[in-house]
Amino acid sequence: MAARNLVHGMGTFFKDCEHPQGRWSRCSHEYKIRYRNAAGRQTEESGFPTQAEAIDRLTELYRAKRARPENQTKADRIRKYGVMQFGAYVAEWKAGQRDLGPASLKHLDSLLEHHLFPAFHSRRMGTFDHKVVDAFIQTMERNGVGLATQSNAFDKLKAILLDAHRLGLYDESPLDGVKPPQYDPNCAVIPSPAQLQGIRSSADDTFLLIADLMSGCGLRNGEAAAVNVNNIVAEDVYRVTEQVNQTTKGYAPLKHRKEGDYRDVPLPARTRLSILSYADKYGTVDGYLLRHPLDITKPFPYYYLQNEWQRIKRVNDVDIPEGMTIYGLRHFFASNCLGHNIPITDVAEWMGHKSIDITFKIYRHLMPGSIGHAAQVLDLGLAA
Repeated sequence: MAARNLVHGMGTFFKDCEHPQGRWSRCSHEYKIRYRNAAGRQTEESGFPTQAEAIDRLTELYRAKRARPENQTKADRIRKYGVMQFGAYVAEWKAGQRDLGPASLKHLDSLLEHHLFPAFHSRRMGTFDHKVVDAFIQTMERNGVGLATQSNAFDKLKAILLDAHRLGLYDESPLDGVKPPQYDPNCAVIPSPAQLQGIRSSADDTFLLIADLMSGCGLRNGEAAAVNVNNIVAEDVYRVTEQVNQTTKGYAPLKHRKEGDYRDVPLPARTRLSILSYADKYGTVDGYLLRHPLDITKPFPYYYLQNEWQRIKRVNDVDIPEGMTIYGLRHFFASNCLGHNIPITDVAEWMGHKSIDITFKIYRHLMPGSIGHAAQVLDLGLAA
């Protein structure tokens, strides 16, 4: 008896007779095949008149064996998750979102509680399609949900359904053809240089320091609250390493960043002087300038910032643009950069945006005449 091997794992075909392999094509004995079945047991089949038929059978079994585990697994997933209620599925999905910080988890829980669960909590996962998603968006519109919240709720639903799609629950994504909520952030309300100076003049020393960090370095509120004199890594560079988290009231990694990540931002001379002057006047604790006014072992509390901002707004002689919030101080940084032709890619990096798309969406209108300027430059080249 002799056997001939095929592709690894495919099995073998042979003749169980006294003739050598070279005579099999002229021998009247039938071919046999040997292979391992799905359970891993060696199996034989006989009754193949020709070599081609034996190979065809081995090929059929090999393809079925290779396809079966994947298809069986997919079928198992559909049986398990297709009938699972949205609420239960989200609980499993949420457990895998280990990269979310406390504030992001709080935001997710709020969207689930107020928007997603009321609409879908008991819905079976296998019943989602584009009509269901479209109806959800239309319901939010009818209920007067703000566009920003609509966009956030849709993004969370999208993440959950894409996860289910990857598991094989849907042949086509239930998001295909769906028009997302058209959220376009309002133009940032930005103070002019004179208005910024008026705010600075009316602020106490603490708010002044935060205002200078936000308008001069582009820091977020929580990042400014964690200002540390040791983070001045060069005369013109400040290293942003952490923030005061509004949810935990403690120091935390930067938004969209892991523990230990940082970003270096430009440090204007006035902002550096503001940091050093505050440190000289009030001292520091482990390099931190701002601490809890009632307990210096704790980080700076966010509510103080809001209270001081409300006080400044009540001062009649301070010219504050209508609709401006504290975040307008950070917007000033972006406006100042883009108004002086600093590339938006650099601005996005310094501001710590997750992607340049965010920077572009918010601040595109601040980029001075880029299309007209480009036309002039291109015309010069064409005329040369």
